[in-house]
Amino acid sequence: MAATPRPAGASGRTGRRVRGAPYAFLLPAVTLFALFFALPIGYALYLSLRKVEVKGLGLGRGARQEVWAGLSNYADALTDSQLLSSALRVLGYGAMVVPAMLGLALVLALMLDAERTRLSGFSRLAIFLPYAVPGVIAAMMWGFLYLPDVSPFYYLLDKAGLPGPNLLDGGPLYLALANIALWGGTGFNMIVIYTSLRSIPVEIYEAARLDGCSQLQTALRIKIPIVAPALVLTFFFSIIATLQVFSEPTTLKPLTNSLSTTWSPLMKVYQDAFVNGDIHAAAATSVVIAVVTLVLSFGFLKAANSRSNQGETP
Repeated sequence: MAATPRPAGASGRTGRRVRGAPYAFLLPAVTLFALFFALPIGYALYLSLRKVEVKGLGLGRGARQEVWAGLSNYADALTDSQLLSSALRVLGYGAMVVPAMLGLALVLALMLDAERTRLSGFSRLAIFLPYAVPGVIAAMMWGFLYLPDVSPFYYLLDKAGLPGPNLLDGGPLYLALANIALWGGTGFNMIVIYTSLRSIPVEIYEAARLDGCSQLQTALRIKIPIVAPALVLTFFFSIIATLQVFSEPTTLKPLTNSLSTTWSPLMKVYQDAFVNGDIHAAAATSVVIAVVTLVLSFGFLKAANSRSNQGETP
């Protein structure tokens, strides 16, 4: 029986629908990206180029008017001593947090990947679980543990006749903040590294065992070099999270006078926008922070990629 011929225009319409299908699938993601990412960034850039001009006492209709400011807000942000001080504090904080977090995550991942490890599933869950706790709740919990009047640790130290350190004042404050970041972020980094370890072929371990390599030698000479890309990725994420630290110092601020309202750059943005009411200066500072984060991140990735390419060159 002869097949019924299809109309000439039907194949053309079907081809157009097939070619347009990928764009239809991408449309929801592009729409969400435009509404919740690109549009806010564009609006922040617009606000950063404006300022409020006050006439007279600032009273009455038309006394406060938004005018074009050009790059004056950026000049003020780059010469702001409070922003520079907050950036230096965050750099010191990151110098403590990032190496300790990645080192601990790597050690835990190697321990869980060892052959004789028991209850590895429960251990992974227990280590990762703090990451699921919101940063504000984690900071509140640790903040109360740092207070001598309510902390059980200070009670035990007092009963033992030992002095309790003041973790919310001076230099120990950095350790207190770093501890919260370590407690919450180590699990995530450990899961990333552990997943990379589990993807290593078993044949490599068997060859190392036949060559007489111990567990330590296998970890140092095989596992760590292979999971180097995962370490680069976790370092990248940790740098971004460090530069954007906000919840921990903001939550601990009511518990100590050692934390200023501009302790971190994002706290400075919050202070300008919602306390001082200068949304335009806050927008300019946000753009500066975003650009610095972008430059540092891409600079590090470029350096890591070039180092990796040099290592692969025979």
